Amino acid sequence: MPPRTNPTARQVRLGSELRKLRERAGVAAGEAARVAGVDQGKMSLYESGRTAVSEERLRRLASYYGATDAALVDALVAMAAERRRGWWEKYRSVVAQPLLDLAEMEHHAVRLRSLQVVHMPGLLQTEAYARAVYSNNSHGLSSQVLDAIVDFRMRRRQIFEREVPPRLDVLVHEAALRIKVGDSRVLRQQIAFILEMSERPGVSVRVVPFAADGFGGASFAMLYAEAAVRQLDTVQFDAVQQSVFVGEEDRLVDYRRVLAAVEGLALTPVASRDLMSCIAREA
Repeated sequence: MPPRTNPTARQVRLGSELRKLRERAGVAAGEAARVAGVDQGKMSLYESGRTAVSEERLRRLASYYGATDAALVDALVAMAAERRRGWWEKYRSVVAQPLLDLAEMEHHAVRLRSLQVVHMPGLLQTEAYARAVYSNNSHGLSSQVLDAIVDFRMRRRQIFEREVPPRLDVLVHEAALRIKVGDSRVLRQQIAFILEMSERPGVSVRVVPFAADGFGGASFAMLYAEAAVRQLDTVQFDAVQQSVFVGEEDRLVDYRRVLAAVEGLALTPVASRDLMSCIAREA
């Protein structure tokens, strides 16, 4: 099988974690290749996510590296064992790779923590709101492509229909609740939908009001996906014309601090519901 030309963010993450284990053990790539029974070029493909590594080979390497975190090794083996294509693959011809990676990240998360400042969280957007967002930000899209992208965003929400859905904790600034991406009707429907979703078990929505002090240093959006083991947590945030995925532990610590700081500024869930209802009446 030829190497992957465009590995997914999750495949790249598996390879990078395998490389981290090797580097922490002080093992050279050539030596690791010998242990795995492959040439050094194949080892490089494993560590870049461009070629699948077998479960047996991954455990052999982890053992040789002296990896003692059984939970982490098991989680990596589970990633290596993934063969089935997700629902998002059917959108590959019309949706950019970063969005496919985002859907895959959400699919595997056990908890999602969203911080939004000027837009509603993608997972909680109504169809009309999402259509307005993409219509405003992506000029020149054909109606067919726009329909497919909006449908893709709606399908991402199916993770909440699973028997054991991930927990979702949303922090949204009051600005996002007042900005009319569409018209007043779209905004009212959008807030009503968030209020409805906030009543579901495992879903929390808290609002950071305009009156909160000290929010300036946290004025950006991100989605923090918690994995089965903390070492595999991932942060996603939007940059110009792309999505960025971050998995380095020192940076994850910083993002967890940001979330904790914003949580300290946010209203309680009950007070947040009251404010959202008030904004919807005013819209």
